[in-house]
Amino acid sequence: MTVGAASPQQVVKLEMIGIEKVFETDDLETHALKDIHLTIYEGDYVSISGPSGCGKSTLLSILGLLDTPTSGKYIIEGSDVSGLTYDKAAEVRNAKIGFIFQSFNLIDDLTVFDNVALPLRYNNHQWSDNEITDRVQECLSLVGMEHRLYHKPNQLSGGQQQRVAIARALVAQPAVLLVDEPTGNLDSKSGEQVMDLLAKLNANGTTICMVTHDARFAEMAKRKLNLLDGKIVAKDSLRKVG
Repeated sequence: MTVGAASPQQVVKLEMIGIEKVFETDDLETHALKDIHLTIYEGDYVSISGPSGCGKSTLLSILGLLDTPTSGKYIIEGSDVSGLTYDKAAEVRNAKIGFIFQSFNLIDDLTVFDNVALPLRYNNHQWSDNEITDRVQECLSLVGMEHRLYHKPNQLSGGQQQRVAIARALVAQPAVLLVDEPTGNLDSKSGEQVMDLLAKLNANGTTICMVTHDARFAEMAKRKLNLLDGKIVAKDSLRKVG
């Protein structure tokens, strides 16, 4: 059964139907994901939790088109992306998915402005220089980092770097933000600030799917999913629709 039932006014952003992932070696077959059914709607905030080795990272990699399922169907905004070539997957990923990583993944040699502008420069849409400037400044304002445009990442605190990474994830207006342990490299105060920012972005309409091991932060999501041995074993599908 698909996690969450659609009502007529809800727009489906991502949908997984019977997703399986099997890793094979000469003498071993590992079922990392088993019969995953998952629907993420526009404006959703979904957390995925579970013990180490349960399949969270594998699930996030497939959601982000960084890996392909062994079987099953994966649909992004109505298009089946299950069997795309590497190049096509990269195109869709850049257009539809915003990533926020535990390790920030900012480029040290680039300014904050240029880090955030990167997805626009590699996007199929031809952005003018003025459009890029306006969009980057808009996203940096959203995360409270507009005053750091020309700093380098190594001139920022961890919390500030994560805010810049969030702006970069938002800049191309993706269908969904995929968030991987966003507080893992932050102190508790900075971590709470980042989580408050994600909650604020979701309240303003941003669709978020987050992997976290921290139960406190998982509870901030509208829907809480738990994975165990590659299966969704429990869920909280209470959602406010309006």
